Amino acid sequence: MGDVSVGRTLDAAWAVDWLRRSAEVIAENRVKLIELDREIGDGDHGENMDRGFQAILVKLAEGEPETPGAVFKLAAMTLMSKVGGAAGPLYGTAFLRAATAAGDEAALDSGLLAAALAGARDGVVARGKAEVGEKTMIDAWAPAVDAAAAAVAAGASPAAVLDAAATAARAGAESTDPLVARKGRASYLGERAIGHRDPGAESSALILRAAADAAASGAGA
Repeated sequence: MGDVSVGRTLDAAWAVDWLRRSAEVIAENRVKLIELDREIGDGDHGENMDRGFQAILVKLAEGEPETPGAVFKLAAMTLMSKVGGAAGPLYGTAFLRAATAAGDEAALDSGLLAAALAGARDGVVARGKAEVGEKTMIDAWAPAVDAAAAAVAAGASPAAVLDAAATAARAGAESTDPLVARKGRASYLGERAIGHRDPGAESSALILRAAADAAASGAGA
């Protein structure tokens, strides 16, 4: 995780780096996400997510926002306008709620960071009406938020908070493999969805790991 010290904050440079790393990892996993979605959905998740994050890169090239909250809002507006299917509204709302939690602060400490993650989760819940165990991206976000809160309580640095969240999100994504889907197109498959990972949970795990990687690289205040 690097040598990020306890008490260090993460600023807009980190948030921008997070989005750039997310765009890279989504592009790298585009085909995998398409295949996952083809197995239990309509097959467009990888394509849609890649298009959305590439559009974010274009926006960032036009000018980088000066606060983490503003970076999150840029991501939200871009994803809502560029990503089709369920992913656009879900991820867009997640980043918008994260932006609200971050406010106008120039940099985020561990507590604000965890609050932003919790806001993102709450946005996904509000938009998708899903709960843990229903084979959705919430199965990655909920444990990530819980792990972040526990890390904050233990006095962890922002980088450590994000690492804990990303690790929990990865385990959460993998936990969707044996589940029966209860929401979305996958729910029509019933038990045939068992053995297939939820693509939204997988992309969530990838994006949260990108956040941790950005923090570990030293992109902060």
